[in-house]
Amino acid sequence: MEVNQLILLVKKKIEKNIIIQNILIRDKTYLHANHLSHKPGKFHLELRIKSEELSKYNKVQATKKIYKILDEEIKKNIHSIQILIN
Repeated sequence: MEVNQLILLVKKKIEKNIIIQNILIRDKTYLHANHLSHKPGKFHLELRIKSEELSKYNKVQATKKIYKILDEEIKKNIHSIQILIN
């Protein structure tokens, strides 16, 4: 899967499962490109989510909810995910 396809898929799944006001997803794979654990086809994504729904949860609960939604993508295509919730 290409990174832009992954970003669109992640955005679609989050918007389907969480009430959000805004979402920004950035490819930060270049941060891991020289790491020994880096594998082609695995990406580092940064998610910046503004969501009144998620703001009702503590950080651990909100992160778990996102990980559950993106479980398949994390297993197959995401090496690292950074989540920032406003």
